[in-house]
Amino acid sequence: MADTLTDTGSESVRSPELDYHALNAKLNLYGADGKIQFDADRQAARQYFLQHVNQNTVFFHDIEEKLEYLVEEGYYDPTVLAKYREGFPKEAFKAAYAHKFRFETFLGAFKYYTSYTLKTFDGKRYLERFEDRVATVAMALADGDEQLALDLIEEIMSGRFQPATPTFLNEGKVQRGEPVSCFLVRIEDNMESISRGINSALQLSKRGGGVALLLTNLREMGAPIKRIENQSSGVIPVMKLLEDSFSYANQLGARQGAGAVYLHAHHPDIMRFLDTKRENADEKIRIKTLSLGVVIPDITFELAKKNEDMYLFSPYDVERVYGVPFSEISVTEKYHEMVDDGRIRKSKINARQFFQTIAELQFESGYPYVMFEDTVNKTNPIKGKVVMSNLCSEILQVSEASELNADLTYAHVGKDISCNLGSLNIAKTMDSPDFSRTIRTAVWALTAVSDQTDIESVPSIQRGNRESHAIGLGQMNLHGFLARESIHYGSEEALDFTNVYFASVLFEALKASCELARERNERFVGFEESKYATGEFFEKYLNQDFVPTTERVKELFAASSVHVPSREDWARLAQQVREYGLYNRNLQAVPPTGSISYINNSTSSIHPIVAKVEIRKEGKIGRVYYPAPYMTNDNLEYYKDAYEIGYKAIIDTYAVATQHVDQGLSLTLFFPDTATTRDLNKAQIYAWRKGIKTIYYVRLRQAALEGTEVEGCVSCML
Repeated sequence: MADTLTDTGSESVRSPELDYHALNAKLNLYGADGKIQFDADRQAARQYFLQHVNQNTVFFHDIEEKLEYLVEEGYYDPTVLAKYREGFPKEAFKAAYAHKFRFETFLGAFKYYTSYTLKTFDGKRYLERFEDRVATVAMALADGDEQLALDLIEEIMSGRFQPATPTFLNEGKVQRGEPVSCFLVRIEDNMESISRGINSALQLSKRGGGVALLLTNLREMGAPIKRIENQSSGVIPVMKLLEDSFSYANQLGARQGAGAVYLHAHHPDIMRFLDTKRENADEKIRIKTLSLGVVIPDITFELAKKNEDMYLFSPYDVERVYGVPFSEISVTEKYHEMVDDGRIRKSKINARQFFQTIAELQFESGYPYVMFEDTVNKTNPIKGKVVMSNLCSEILQVSEASELNADLTYAHVGKDISCNLGSLNIAKTMDSPDFSRTIRTAVWALTAVSDQTDIESVPSIQRGNRESHAIGLGQMNLHGFLARESIHYGSEEALDFTNVYFASVLFEALKASCELARERNERFVGFEESKYATGEFFEKYLNQDFVPTTERVKELFAASSVHVPSREDWARLAQQVREYGLYNRNLQAVPPTGSISYINNSTSSIHPIVAKVEIRKEGKIGRVYYPAPYMTNDNLEYYKDAYEIGYKAIIDTYAVATQHVDQGLSLTLFFPDTATTRDLNKAQIYAWRKGIKTIYYVRLRQAALEGTEVEGCVSCML
């Protein structure tokens, strides 16, 4: 081993007097010819390697020496390599290097080397290049299957599939957290469950996943304890305990702990819950780092439409009357019955004021997230009720309550939820020489994350994962693809493409999961009671066509390897699923895709760009600039940002995609600085009516970007 420079294959760069940071900054200033200086960012990426990466990378003479060192020194997990025949790991690394990969943007390279690559234990030197991380992750996920490992290397190196951050960061390492993205945990109305919930938050946060917890079932402030009135402190003290837990536990310093809590709109503590996010909230109740989510049923909208009061029901009484936790009750269905039931204590607030409060807080802080309870459950193909979502509002799965003994051991282990995520780059996937294989490889890779995860410290998570094999195949780079193909986001052609693409992905994902079930002779627990088994899930695909209707989109699919399924294809698949089942209970979820979008050179998720040149603050380096993928000086008209496009086009896009996604999609709403709370309420109603399942953040454009009010500044030209 030697400490010489690695070979990046980068050609010499002109303007050596400028460092990579200065070159990257030129991206945000128009050149003398009045054009965006895209080449400056490409030069910045090259200079980053020459000036920083190469000088801080440990060099190895060959792959064998590198692997031997990384195993012997305790960096790589030797059991991963031991599952393959001698010589294969070298073949896998060579397959990755054969792609001659280069980061297309400075931010992509910077994100990879600061957030993902393996470093020496002192954190000062780099031990991996991108190709090394890909090969190692692929072999870890393939678990000894050489062909799957090579397929996965091909898909990731080609940019078609990118595992989520926890998987890409952790797989194959000895010192690591879990490869799971996030977790959802129920808390029931007893001290044992609260204690277990806090312990679960600590255990899961330590392992690196964001954790969401359900508070809906906790009795409200002032409710009785052991029949003694006015004893309960409500949900806020539990929120404070959870917030402290997340600030304490993190994944070896690599990822900070992050948590969210969800509460039903008709819980008596709902307004106090929301007040914790007010800027002027008393420090005793103020929640600074914990994310908030609200579960809203249809009845709440109906009451607001009529300008009526909305009743809030005591979870303590509801559970005594109905024999099940409050979260399991359909408030829309039982609302008037519960209003008339004298055994259930209730209070009331004005429904419109409730929505007004939500809008005010979303403008202040971006919170709360919103889950439309009835919309979610009408489209849920699994028996049971979805009662909450996760930290990014895209995971929508059925859970089951646990029962605990006084010593916190389990009288009954319920089912909580883990999220195994990864996303396809829509543009690259459409370019795939084999669309079906791309989807299959992604599904099998995500399934491997589930199969290889066994979190004994939280038995309800362990059981839920073991029985469901749930995954969340996501998407990103929709806007980048549309712009590349000269299609305006939100246009008729864009909606047509989104509809057909998502239907085609669903078809291939179901086919891949059915193949897994057939090969392993195993179905997810509860398959026989699902809408997949009854055939109800497939009815809409048998009764209508999901094929291109516009000429431009017909051309796009005709030029691709995508087989757009016909009704006959869907009928055959439905029959296969009935015969063999599905291995994965849940298959798709579209996350916000933050860091992985940058290293993959994609627009985030399926929402529009936030700026032609995005500004990010990255630690000590300060401001970093990121150009929208595929943007050139000749196609700028197709890169209107989310604030210009407006919420209706974004909601329309998500609504089209949602009908083909069994879970959720992280939908962020963007508003100009002139927007009012009334505008936000209109958007919420529009989203609810269009069949949107959840709303993630609300973003309000600032009147000016601080520090960028410079003539000729690209990101200021709104």
